[in-house]
Amino acid sequence: MRMDTQKLALTSLMTALILAVTIAIRIPIPLTQGYIHLGDAMVYLGVIFLGRRNGSIAAGLGSALADVLGGFAVWAPWSLVIKSGMAFIAGSIMHRTEADHKFDIPGKIIGMAAGGLFMTACYFAAETVMYGNPAVALIGIPWNVAQFAVGTAISLMLSAAVKERVIW
Repeated sequence: MRMDTQKLALTSLMTALILAVTIAIRIPIPLTQGYIHLGDAMVYLGVIFLGRRNGSIAAGLGSALADVLGGFAVWAPWSLVIKSGMAFIAGSIMHRTEADHKFDIPGKIIGMAAGGLFMTACYFAAETVMYGNPAVALIGIPWNVAQFAVGTAISLMLSAAVKERVIW
């Protein structure tokens, strides 16, 4: 599968947007070394406008770069895999539910919820490995759910607002 120049440029821009929004506002999670952010909104927006393949590339790279540049480099490999998987799952479900509708809201919500639950489960597993204690990893679950839920709402609002003006 070849990527044309425009798709490459837009995927690169979405990668940068995911990176920027992820590190712009970081809220520390109590009792852990983690944080929540608004980057998931851009992950989902990337999937909406770029599709599951390029959205997954942007999600993984943007999130991993945010970890590296934000001082959490040890999490970059995890984020690369987890956020790519999150975007791919969300995009796969969105693609199947869209059919004839470009902006099918229920399908998008289901896809984003499935991707978000995947992300939550994977970060729980990663935190259990990294912290060596599942009890500490449990603390992150509600925060990760809140992060993807807010990301879902923001991405739906933004995609509806810009759908007529985007060149994607």
